[in-house]
Amino acid sequence: MSKNSGKPKILSDILPRGAVSVFRKIGDPLGRRSASLRKIPKELRITLIAFITLAVFLVVSNIHFSTLAPTALSQSSEEERRNLETELEKIESEIDDYEKTIIDLQNQQKTLNQNIKILDAQINKLNLQIKATDIQLNKLDKEIVSLQKNIIFTEGDIGRIKFLLMGSLRQIYIDDRQNLLEVALKNEKLSDFFNNINALSLLQNQTRENLDKLVELKTALVSQKDVLSGERQDVLNLKNIQENQKVQLNQKKKEKNDLVRLTKGQESKYQDLLKKSKQTASQIKSRIFELLGGGELTFGEAYKLAQFASEQTGVRAALILAVLDRESSFGRNVGKCNWKTAMHPTRDQQIFLDLTKELGINPDSVSVSCPNSDGAYGGAMGPSQFIPSTWLKYKNRIAVITGNNPPSPWRNVDAFVATALYLKDVGADSQTYAAERKAAAMYYAGSRWSRYLYSYGQWVVERASRFEQDIEALTG
Repeated sequence: MSKNSGKPKILSDILPRGAVSVFRKIGDPLGRRSASLRKIPKELRITLIAFITLAVFLVVSNIHFSTLAPTALSQSSEEERRNLETELEKIESEIDDYEKTIIDLQNQQKTLNQNIKILDAQINKLNLQIKATDIQLNKLDKEIVSLQKNIIFTEGDIGRIKFLLMGSLRQIYIDDRQNLLEVALKNEKLSDFFNNINALSLLQNQTRENLDKLVELKTALVSQKDVLSGERQDVLNLKNIQENQKVQLNQKKKEKNDLVRLTKGQESKYQDLLKKSKQTASQIKSRIFELLGGGELTFGEAYKLAQFASEQTGVRAALILAVLDRESSFGRNVGKCNWKTAMHPTRDQQIFLDLTKELGINPDSVSVSCPNSDGAYGGAMGPSQFIPSTWLKYKNRIAVITGNNPPSPWRNVDAFVATALYLKDVGADSQTYAAERKAAAMYYAGSRWSRYLYSYGQWVVERASRFEQDIEALTG
């Protein structure tokens, strides 16, 4: 538009290059004092707002697609991780070889020489299990360091985004408070007013999008912290398992030394010791069996429940007993907390309240597992130690088998069947050593089962082998 063309004909007209800016500062005809922010020329102010908004948008977008992913490991760290995994695979293969040797020797006629070989193989296997646990702990430590860095970066990004958004929101607030008289006095042309309105609308929309992304970023940070809490609990669990493995190792060494000392290498003395060491069926039947989630049964009563669950699912009764046995938990905080402080508020609490109402139980009268030391939620119920949301998934299947409708996580028969159903679903009904070990690890750690395969999983199947011997003594 030339200088001689007259007034703009449409609201979207703009000044040509070199013309006097419509955003220049003008005096207040009413003699009022302008706010300090208004002292900045409007052209510069609008440009500054647009720059801030664009910066926020780019920063948020970049964070959304980059920093939410785990912090990239350096090439040397990645190579070290691969080396650890290769070493772990080799150790796991050696553990399996020792396990096959032990099973073969146990299936043969028991002699002094064979028993010593079994103890030697068990000692070597335990040494390897401790080494495998060390490797897993080393890997976890590195993962935790990486995750902590990612959390720190994310928290910093949130702080920076908040700072940038504060500037944009402050300017929107100031512009939004202009009255019609101010608009008329501070805009030479009506088109300037509408252009500013359009710019403000765009700014508001972009700010709203950025706020949404900030909420998304905070949600991701909470998720990262939950993962970190789980990682740390894994470290504590594995350290606990490692200590248990060391105790078992020392017991095996003592057992071997005592055997050699008492028999002095004579087969006849060994056979006499073997007869004396065998427990009678009545002793086994009356022995106290402590349930994982609290409560006690005689071993005979526990076996009957496990046998019933086994017949319905195809999972070995000995494995069911080993999973439910309190000694297999390696954990703390089993059944000592109130649901209000222990359970996940959105995932489990309402389900728990519905369950207790259906069962006619005061929800405050029963205890559940506590949160771990890093704040990850607990809330597991009864002997099977199912959280409410998991119990809900199995509820109808349990009722069909036991005839108890609704079933209760605090009723032993329902709990035994629940455990057996879960183990069946993760492959334990094939009754192979490897499948049972994996199923036990999955029961304990869920999606993180691979970390516990040769620690908790191994321990449970070994305990199941001892229970199998007790069952044979009971059944003749």
